[in-house]
Amino acid sequence: MSNNGRQRPGWDEYFLEIAHVVAKRSTCVRRQIGAVIVRDRRILTTGYNGAPSGLRHCLETGCLRDQLGIPSGTRTEMCRALHSEMNAIIQAAQHGVSTKGATLYCTHQPCSVCARMLINAGITRVVYTGGYPDDFSMELLQEAGIETVRITGEESSRTEDCLIEVSEK
Repeated sequence: MSNNGRQRPGWDEYFLEIAHVVAKRSTCVRRQIGAVIVRDRRILTTGYNGAPSGLRHCLETGCLRDQLGIPSGTRTEMCRALHSEMNAIIQAAQHGVSTKGATLYCTHQPCSVCARMLINAGITRVVYTGGYPDDFSMELLQEAGIETVRITGEESSRTEDCLIEVSEK
């Protein structure tokens, strides 16, 4: 049967694309980030960056980090929002879903705080697209033996259209 020239995405590209859709729910005025936790090709949870449930978000209050001139990747405690990875892990905890042995798909490289959470949550693989100014996070993930894969470029299963960087365990 013909596929009419349509290219079917690979699993990594498929779940990354879902992470990009999840990011559209973000309430951060600086950067919209989405995350999807997957095991055995099944979505366990999703998360996006935003204020804790029931609290006003940055679209309403303005960005404290912008107001204080705090550059990206620093002083992360000075923010109303939780990161997308945190929210995905919290969703798993709230619903009694184990993340042990799962893969995190994220629109951006995790920060070092999220990296530590991912390690303790039992995540074994991280696939992301965008960079983040936090080299320490990558050191932590590597030391923990977590495989990291960065896929940049056109979201496509065609490897000639993507730059793929893999850090093995």
